[in-house]
Amino acid sequence: MSARAPLFTPVLIGGCVIIMLGFAIRASFGVFQIPIAAEFGWPRAEFSLAIAVQNLAWGIGQPIFGALAERFGDRRAIVAGALFYAAGLVLSAFAVTPGQMQLLEILVGFGIAGTGFGVILAVVGRAASAENRSLALGIATAAGSAGQVFGAPVAEILLGHYAWPAVFMIFAAVILLSLFALPMMRAPERASRAELEESMGEVLLKAFRDPSYILIFLGFFSCGYQLAFITAHFPAMVTEMCGAIAPGGMLAALGITTTSALGAIAISVIGMANIVGSITAGWLGKRYTKKYLLAGIYLARTVVAAVFILMPITPASVLIFSLLMGALWLATVPLTSGLVAHIYGLRYMGTLYGIVFLSHQIGGFLGVWLGGRMYDIYGDYTLVWWIGVGVGAFSAIVHLPIREHRMGAALPA
Repeated sequence: MSARAPLFTPVLIGGCVIIMLGFAIRASFGVFQIPIAAEFGWPRAEFSLAIAVQNLAWGIGQPIFGALAERFGDRRAIVAGALFYAAGLVLSAFAVTPGQMQLLEILVGFGIAGTGFGVILAVVGRAASAENRSLALGIATAAGSAGQVFGAPVAEILLGHYAWPAVFMIFAAVILLSLFALPMMRAPERASRAELEESMGEVLLKAFRDPSYILIFLGFFSCGYQLAFITAHFPAMVTEMCGAIAPGGMLAALGITTTSALGAIAISVIGMANIVGSITAGWLGKRYTKKYLLAGIYLARTVVAAVFILMPITPASVLIFSLLMGALWLATVPLTSGLVAHIYGLRYMGTLYGIVFLSHQIGGFLGVWLGGRMYDIYGDYTLVWWIGVGVGAFSAIVHLPIREHRMGAALPA
């Protein structure tokens, strides 16, 4: 009897460190919405467009960095991503016009692509055994949520002591420090012989001709729309729409005395809940049909978001919503990436998942940009929120016809 393969490999640990630090910074950008707009007098849509451009660049960069990793090596792609990320943050600290900020966020978006899910999950997936793959992908995804737990609150604390450009500089240094985990990112080749004999073009053509791949692509759109909108706009939305924090209440006792602090804590609560949600999704992904799990997650998001906006927005409802949405937040990622690996194999998982992730980031671009645009027009986020409810229901439906079967060579054990 062969020994059970270890779950926590050096690749998984190193990947978790890089994703955690990168996503801590990414999750904090919503906290900068009001300070930057206040300093320059920009309309809400201008900074929103910068974050939207960042999300779109992330999506465009994801298949590019996935292909670079498969052609030149994972670690080189990660280093390139970290350099893009740090350079974008440093240069953004000197931006004084909306156009400059929007242009420089392209660098940040490419940096997130090189240090984020597309590259890291492909390495983790190849390094993990078939027995542990789904759970390992869930743990790596949860590491992003762990970063989200402290990213927004740390940014809020730093903004209390430093100007926002200085905080961007600090974050750039953190990204470069994450590369100390790079020596751990050595993944063995786990693709089968038949997969190795196929060219990238052959695999891509096979996927593009498969209706299931198109449905996976379309279904991931709403995930990006909802997550990017909430990350970028929820802190500001809470600050402006939520009732005052009751003096002497439970929140005040915990040190949450302003709605601004509550907005940052809400992002943190989402991250904490998603640690459990992502790991649970990865665990369930090995035992149950992934497409039905994904449909259920999108349906649950739709219900949670609809109930929240229909009810009075209070500090209690904000925290309850954050807890429930957090449990569903990135639970789609290990299931979607695992579904791509299961159907199309491991050899070009980074590129194939990167293309699917582009749909996620197109949704993210629209969610962030529409949030700012609709706020400037109507003075609130209600309409863009209901659009998110609608696309969530759409994603729940389009996952149902997916044929969850392996194409070509079977995955190695």
